[in-house]
Amino acid sequence: MLNIQALPLKSLSGLLLFLWSPSSAQALSLSLQPLPGKFKQPVFLTAPAGSDLLFVIEQQGMIWKIAKGQPKTLFLDLRRQIQAGGEKGLLSMAFAPDYLRHGRFFLNYTTGTPLKTRISEWRANPQKQTIIQGSERVLLEIPQPYQNHNGGQIAFGKDGMLYIGMGDGGSANDPHGNGQNPNSLLGKILRIDVSKGPGYRIPTDNPFQRQAGYRPEIWAYGLRNPWRFSFDRQTGELYLGDVGQNRFEEIDLVEKGQNYGWNRQEGFSCFSPPQNCSSKGLTAPLVAYGRQAGIAVTGGYVYRGKRFPALSGLYLYGDFGSGKVWGLKQKQKKILWHQPLLNSGLNISSFGEDGHGELYLLDYSKGRIYRIEAGSRK
Repeated sequence: MLNIQALPLKSLSGLLLFLWSPSSAQALSLSLQPLPGKFKQPVFLTAPAGSDLLFVIEQQGMIWKIAKGQPKTLFLDLRRQIQAGGEKGLLSMAFAPDYLRHGRFFLNYTTGTPLKTRISEWRANPQKQTIIQGSERVLLEIPQPYQNHNGGQIAFGKDGMLYIGMGDGGSANDPHGNGQNPNSLLGKILRIDVSKGPGYRIPTDNPFQRQAGYRPEIWAYGLRNPWRFSFDRQTGELYLGDVGQNRFEEIDLVEKGQNYGWNRQEGFSCFSPPQNCSSKGLTAPLVAYGRQAGIAVTGGYVYRGKRFPALSGLYLYGDFGSGKVWGLKQKQKKILWHQPLLNSGLNISSFGEDGHGELYLLDYSKGRIYRIEAGSRK
């Protein structure tokens, strides 16, 4: 695999453009079209598959729904049970594949003293899009030793399983070694079966479900703070942005049972120990970039919408600090194309995908949501 962090992004992108180019790549650029209204610290946007509704999460605990051409309306207010601030709060939402029939959706939020991450199931009336009061069912609670690195993403894969991103527990340098500890749920991607209650089941094909010393929920490990990940809705591949410590931000292609290196490595480089570390058994990132390009990666989505064919198959991701947005194309972990597309100047807290595969960008500081557009549309 090409070691991207070893080359300047500007010169590298020209090399990769020669290898593969999307249609109209010579003029490929992004534009951002603001949606009406403002939000307070928006951190996530999602939608049920095939739906025209959008759901926007605010970190403090509010979920808003947006119907086309209509002002936002309140869907759920969880402020009384959320512990928010810094990296804590209501962090993401996932609609079950059967949501339009049974109204099931799932939330990831921080709560309580001492602090913990809670994953819970809720029910709504899918016709009226209203909450069924008292429907919350707690599935999983994970103690958080510090106030940061909570991860936050939950999403359903094409296999119908629920995937959960957990940070390493916080502080700095992973002081408890959670990323490499197979008996901890911190610093991991978890995979559980929520198709039947109560509680959850361990999928029979999870990689460590029968291995002594490993938590059976683990799908992959060695992560620092997997704030945002997503599935390519066409291929099912899992792309993840893992926020770095001091030097590098990385994008990983997450696969079953793999170890992504933290805290032995950060990006492609040694971390602990700082020199002469062993990469044996570790899976390298797809790409990593240094502090000249940003300070906190925000994982995005592979574009599979229909309005902007120039973006088809590109993975878009950004950086919270620099506001830059990149496009990436890979095949079997080989980088075919990787190029900066936009310098937004925004604090990109998240990307979002609607029910038809169109993509959005969320600005945390100014509370605005933008639809991502490129080139001519169909």
